[in-house]
Parts: sequence; C-alpha cells; structure tokens
Amino acid sequence: MAEENEEKTEEPGTGSAPETEAGEATEPVEGSDPTDAAGEAPEEAPVEEEAPAAEEAPVEEAPAASAEPAEPEEVLPPKAARKRRRSTHTGETGPERSSEERATERVERRREKAIARSRRRGQERAKRGEPGQGTPATEREPGVRKSQLGTVVSDKADKTITVRVDIVRRHRRYEKVVRQSATVHAHDEQNEASAGDVVRVIESRPLSRLKRWRLVEVIEKAR
Repeated sequence: MAEENEEKTEEPGTGSAPETEAGEATEPVEGSDPTDAAGEAPEEAPVEEEAPAAEEAPVEEAPAASAEPAEPEEVLPPKAARKRRRSTHTGETGPERSSEERATERVERRREKAIARSRRRGQERAKRGEPGQGTPATEREPGVRKSQLGTVVSDKADKTITVRVDIVRRHRRYEKVVRQSATVHAHDEQNEASAGDVVRVIESRPLSRLKRWRLVEVIEKAR
C-alpha cells in the first residue's frame, strides 16, 4: 500500500498546472509553452493599420500688410528750408568773400532774374495775341457838358435826387471787364423822379456842397 501511494505522488514541476477552487488554470510558469489549459495557442490581436498621414493643406501666405500712407512732407518757409539745407551740406566750404563781392553777386543774380521775368512776360503776351482796343472814349465837342445815365436810389431830399451811375470798362492791361459804380447828387427842380427810375443827368455849375449835376429827363419810370 505504501508503494502505491508513492507512485501516485507526482514530482513538482511536471504535469498540468494545479487548478484553483473555481477551476481556472493558474498563470503559466516562465519557460513553459505559452498554451492555454486546453492546449491551444492564444489568438494574436489584429494589428491596426496606421492611418495614412493627412496630406498637409497648402498654407496660404498672409497678404502683405498694406503699405502705410506716406506722411506729407513738411512745408517750410524759404528761410527755414535754406537753413536746413545748409545744415545738411557735407561738401567743401566755399572761399570767404568780402561784403563788396557779395553785393556784386547779389546784383548780378537780380539782373538775371529780371531778364528771365521779361522773357516769360513776352512769351505770355505772344500767347495771348494782340491786346483788345477796349471801349473807345466818348468823343465830345469842346464846351459840351458830360451826361450820364443812372438809376435813382433816393429821392427823400427836396429837389435833390441821389443817382447811381454804373461804369463798365475793360482793364487796359489785363483786358478784364471791370464793373464799378459811382453815386452823384443831382438837382430835380420839379421833383419828377422817384426811387427806381432811370434818368439822364448832365453836368452843371456847383448848386450846393454836393450837387454838381442836374436832371435832364426821366427815361423809364419804376414799376
């Protein structure tokens, strides 16, 4: 009986792995064949294929920053500009000059500028053409008094009217039509004229401190 019991005992490290109470096999020992309790090799987990790297989207270049508007140049008076220009001059200095030499140079420079002005004015006159004759002067016989047409602007005084005479003439040099007006006091013996009338007046001897004209006729009555 004792021999049978000894045969039944197994040497440690051989045979199947001892089962646990729940009937599950213990973890395999190192160096042993990695097989499960049923003797089958465990299935290998499927290897996930690496996803292809996403194509890099073309990077859009940022639009160039809009150029800042240039600052307006500082406008300096002639004297300040000349002073700044002299301060930035890096060339050689000129020779010293006496006051007489400076005066001579100044006179020569002014003469050259005067010649240039005359040349430019001659060119402008040639471009404009011959000047116009303008309004010819009124021809009067000797002893004939001057007469004017005007508009009555006031008749408040007794036997006196204030007449505005409009003068239109052409400038003798610039040929521009120049409009002017003059106010004269005229003697109205019958108080015929009223404000707004167009009248004709004629020169006369001094009738008062201001009156040097006399009413001849009323050409157009005011409406």
